[in-house]
Amino acid sequence: MKKLFLALTALFITIGAKAQIETHVTWAFAAKKISATEAVVLAKATIDPGWHIYSQTVKEGGPVKTEFTFTPSKDFTVTGKPSEPKPITKFEKVFNMNVGYFENAVIFQQKVKLKSAKATLVKGKVEFMTCNDSKCLPPDEVEFSVAIK
Repeated sequence: MKKLFLALTALFITIGAKAQIETHVTWAFAAKKISATEAVVLAKATIDPGWHIYSQTVKEGGPVKTEFTFTPSKDFTVTGKPSEPKPITKFEKVFNMNVGYFENAVIFQQKVKLKSAKATLVKGKVEFMTCNDSKCLPPDEVEFSVAIK
């Protein structure tokens, strides 16, 4: 009986630990049509105070950069790379380089060329890393699906 109690206790501690995974960034996705054949997919990251995510332009050897991957579709093609505002740039000793990052909130924009007038679903994922002044969390991925009407 004592072994069963210990096994159940260990199980609940493990489940409780998984439920406490740190998340300091929330994502929201939207799209707006800018013409009959073009649209913009918007990805907004809202970042907790004291935390940041990295720019898409971080060089090799630095932290994990923010990266978007779009699922191929017969209904649209991606035009260029996602745009982002000018990041905050700071020298980080741990990487021995200047890195660009965003605090509070940032909106990334991706243009897409529509191949038909019907409603289109744009799917993909964003990979990013969240850090503060004392630690970085493991890279995370968020999948998204946005309707363009």
